[in-house]
Amino acid sequence: MTTRGTTDRPSTVLGRQLGDELRRYREASGLTTTQAAEALDCTKGKISRMENGRVLVRTPDVVALLHAYGVNDSETHERLTLLTRTANRRRRERWWHQYSSLLAETYRDYIEMESICESIRTFQAQLVPGLLQTPEYSRAVTVASRAWQSSAEIDQFVQVRLARQQRLTSETPLSLWVVLAEGVLHQQVGGPDVMRAQLNHVVGMAERPNVTVQVLPFSRGAHSGMFGPYLLMSFPQATAQDLVLTEAPTGNFWMEQEAEVTYYRALFDDARTVALPPTESLALIRRTAEEFTA
Repeated sequence: MTTRGTTDRPSTVLGRQLGDELRRYREASGLTTTQAAEALDCTKGKISRMENGRVLVRTPDVVALLHAYGVNDSETHERLTLLTRTANRRRRERWWHQYSSLLAETYRDYIEMESICESIRTFQAQLVPGLLQTPEYSRAVTVASRAWQSSAEIDQFVQVRLARQQRLTSETPLSLWVVLAEGVLHQQVGGPDVMRAQLNHVVGMAERPNVTVQVLPFSRGAHSGMFGPYLLMSFPQATAQDLVLTEAPTGNFWMEQEAEVTYYRALFDDARTVALPPTESLALIRRTAEEFTA
């Protein structure tokens, strides 16, 4: 996960999600942006900026718009006002804010979304995903990234990664489905001892009911996932759109358009279909772990 760099998103991801929700309700009501602006007594441009996630949205404005759109059920009002507060929460303290000087905004966005999403599906071609990394493996990856120079910064980033992993063991655990290219099992991150412990940790986590791990073996040859890592986030709200995150050395890139999300859903379905079944995958991971000797 790149932590320093740029992103192509025009706004915070949560703000964009809120804007998408408001736009869908407006379109379902048959109102134009001009009519919505009249209902809120504001400019048409403000409605467009709200729907694009480019401005902070006040809770009273959300309530007023929902009434204008004929959305009066309390469940929807409660859900969207909560999303509004969450989208504006940068001024409020969250556990990762204590690391704000260390983490780029795009990474803080990612942690925010990870904290509220219901499931993550990811394909990884080079390394074990952060949610499954051991401290030693995480440290080796962090050092290799060259994003930080001091041991204190490295220690802090490893702490952040370990704190994120609590989502897998909380009372309402995140559902995680990982497809690993076989090369991940052989890339000696941190040396043999670290790799052996890391692979055994993956097996242990995959025994949890909310974690699925598959391996896409070398023998499958060319496949559609060869061109880089990605992950799909899904949310518990029925109307919330899935999000895609792709990673590159210079930054992370969010994708929110339905056509893009649909493409990556199909890409992941291809990967899990071509990969070994979970039971065979864990057997391969165990065998590979045994091959690492000091």
